[in-house]
Order: sequence, then structure tokens, then C-alpha cells
Amino acid sequence: MEKLLHFLEGISPLETELKDFLTERLRTKVFPAKSYLLKAGHISRHIYFIEKGLVRCYYMLGARDISSWFMREGDVVVSVNSFFAQMVSVENIQAMEDCEVHYISYEELEETYKTFVGFNIHGRKILTHYYCLSEQRAASMRSMKAHERYTWLQQNEPWLLGRVPRKYLSSYLGVTEATMTNTRYALAKGKINQPINHPL
Repeated sequence: MEKLLHFLEGISPLETELKDFLTERLRTKVFPAKSYLLKAGHISRHIYFIEKGLVRCYYMLGARDISSWFMREGDVVVSVNSFFAQMVSVENIQAMEDCEVHYISYEELEETYKTFVGFNIHGRKILTHYYCLSEQRAASMRSMKAHERYTWLQQNEPWLLGRVPRKYLSSYLGVTEATMTNTRYALAKGKINQPINHPL
């Protein structure tokens, strides 16, 4: 819980009453690897902060499993459309490792915003941060070739390489698993040049 409070304090100081209010409402849960924080077809009722572990968000495109994003320790996890609109989700959020999370319900978060108006700053800045990351990544990926996408991953999200299976990384990068394997081999052998970093 201290990691979450420190995270929020880093955005904007928390008054003592707000900190106590949150502490009373926040709960902690462990999701075993492969279990779901949210399944498609359900409404997202909670927003999570990852204390420990790694989660993946994915959706189905026909028979294909497409990875949208990955979150790790220190990240906030939520299905934005489903949670904030309280509508049925088209996404799945799955634990890829044993995960310890702190969470609060939609109703409790709304209560917090109403009771402590200053806490709206935290909500806005968190959403802005993750939305910008998503948009920047999507814009970069659209202009990159396969080997450039893999190099982008190495430079910007290297922690994924040791924790996420290749089949999920390839769908995240929008390439086939075979293409990613060949790209890794070609880069390692120096058969293609490392592209200039695409800053995010």
C-alpha cells in the first residue's frame, strides 16, 4: 500500500484526510498467473495498482489473440472504456505472473472525487499519462518496419523481453511470430542495421 500512496504523492500531495479515506477503502488481492482481472463480456468494476507482477490486456480478432498493452509493478491498470463508462468490455486483462494488486471500485473512486475535489487532479494526470503513451506508441508503430518495431521495444520497453512470451510480443508489435524471430536473428548477426531510436 505504501508504494501506491507514494505514487499518488508523486503526482500531487495527499492531505491526511484523503490518505486516510483511501486507506480505508483500498483493498489488496493476489491474482495467480493466468487468472483474469477482467474478462471480455463483463463490466470493469475496479481500477488496480500493481504492487507486484505483470498483466496483459488483449482482445480477440477472429481466432487471433491481439495484445494491446502490458503493465508491471508501479502501473495503474484499468479498461478505460469499460470502467469509466460502466459498459461491457471487449478486452481481457490477464495476470501473466502472480500479481499483488491494490484496488478500489468505480463507486468508491467516484465518492473520492466528490469528497476530495483535489483528487480529480490525480485522476486526470494518470489518465493523461497513459493515454499519451498509448497514442505515441501507436503513431510510432504505424511508421515503422518490423525490425524498427523490435528495436523500439528493445530501447523503450526492454523489461518485456525477459518476461513476456514471444507469441504475445509479436502480436503487440503487429508482426508474426516468425517475422519477429527472423528479425531478432538478423539484428543479432548484424544483417540489418539498428535504426535510430524513436523517442516517446
